[in-house]
Amino acid sequence: MQLYTINTGFFKLDGGAMFGVVPKTIWNKINPADERNLCDWALRCMLIEDGNRLILVDTGNGDKQDAKFFGHYYLHGDDTLEKSLKRHGFHPDDITDVFLTHLHFDHCGGTIKREGDKLVPAFKNAKCWSNKEHWDWAVFPNDREKASFLKENILPIRENGQLELVEVNAGIDGKLGRTGFTENISVRFVSGHTDNMMLPQIQYKGRTIVYMADLLPSQGHIPIPYVMGYDMFPLTTINEKKSFLKEALEGNYILFFEHDPVYECCTLKQTEKGIRPDQFFKLEEI
Repeated sequence: MQLYTINTGFFKLDGGAMFGVVPKTIWNKINPADERNLCDWALRCMLIEDGNRLILVDTGNGDKQDAKFFGHYYLHGDDTLEKSLKRHGFHPDDITDVFLTHLHFDHCGGTIKREGDKLVPAFKNAKCWSNKEHWDWAVFPNDREKASFLKENILPIRENGQLELVEVNAGIDGKLGRTGFTENISVRFVSGHTDNMMLPQIQYKGRTIVYMADLLPSQGHIPIPYVMGYDMFPLTTINEKKSFLKEALEGNYILFFEHDPVYECCTLKQTEKGIRPDQFFKLEEI
């Protein structure tokens, strides 16, 4: 088994939206905002080479929306999905599975690309994994979240015959649900950010690595009250964070951050203020 970081560039989001009720005087020290109150965020995916499967976790923004759309998000940086795959010796046609943590545009936009006036698979040989509950949530979106669920990112997956569904395990006695995906990967389900978001939990070199998606988009979101304004159910997020962080601390898990602009991975430590980051490092250093 081998893991690779797949960088697809950076984008900007409003700092207040990313840190919710936390005052700017506090969060601005973590991720300083520009004159428009926008902060830089990574679009960091993961590639998992597991036996005869090559699994890409999330696909970034993609590039098929128009300039007006991307004008809101200020995409920047030299990395792209294809360039990052090539850097590790892979081609999009090599991907066997695309694992979509959830269907917000910055996590699934690169799954479908535009060729002329057609929307076609970016990974033509891959199965694309979601779950029925989240798929339905995205296809029939609520008014608050529908701007993040773009039909051109989502519906072609099913129309192309690529959609596969992970069975949701709701968990027992309030613990986070989990189900198997491969021998080395299980799936955690969390619903504070959006309904039934999936977090891959990977057994690698004797360690447990969890791809945090938008449960903990960055190391700055580890303190319990630091919950995004984008979350549909913030109190659910808080309970999910408490449960996960306790387990992760006890198990010495490695956290992999999708959106942190600086740090890829960290471990955790207990402090008098609560659970906080311990050591920071790159995935390739494990």
